[in-house]
Amino acid sequence: MAISSAVAAMNNPMVGGKEMFPAKNIIQNAVNSSDHTTLVAAVKAAGLVDTLEGPGPFTVFAPTNEAFDKLPAGTVDSLLKPENKSLLTKVLTYHVVAGRLSSSDLLKKIRDGNGTAELTTVEGGKLWVMLHDGKHIMLKDEKGGTALVTIANVFQSNGVIHVIDTVVMPN
Repeated sequence: MAISSAVAAMNNPMVGGKEMFPAKNIIQNAVNSSDHTTLVAAVKAAGLVDTLEGPGPFTVFAPTNEAFDKLPAGTVDSLLKPENKSLLTKVLTYHVVAGRLSSSDLLKKIRDGNGTAELTTVEGGKLWVMLHDGKHIMLKDEKGGTALVTIANVFQSNGVIHVIDTVVMPN
């Protein structure tokens, strides 16, 4: 391996203990992250694998397993039941925005919006993006809940993932 290839490989972000490769799609990378097993199970249960393997581009705000653990006891198990597929789909697509929005793009939208930017999710709802403590990108959902971006700019062949610490919820 050439030195430049070795250096390039080391520059790929690590998520859930695994390297994320920009040439792979959102699903191909997410399945390797030990921090996103709940999200991957939910995406499979909702039948969204083909969509998130599609051309996109998508911006995915990806909650970690710990984010799902913050939900009230039984919530995830309930959402994963076949009879709740439509609600699960609504929650998951609320975490997706059409287009490839890097943290720089989000920061520009925040500046242009005088401190807050409104995003329309694939689900059709609204998410608001702002800065927390002047430096961390934060999401605010329709219920007033917030999530911090803990790892930004995990670029994929069909979009970008921003890892978040809390599940955001639509109305």
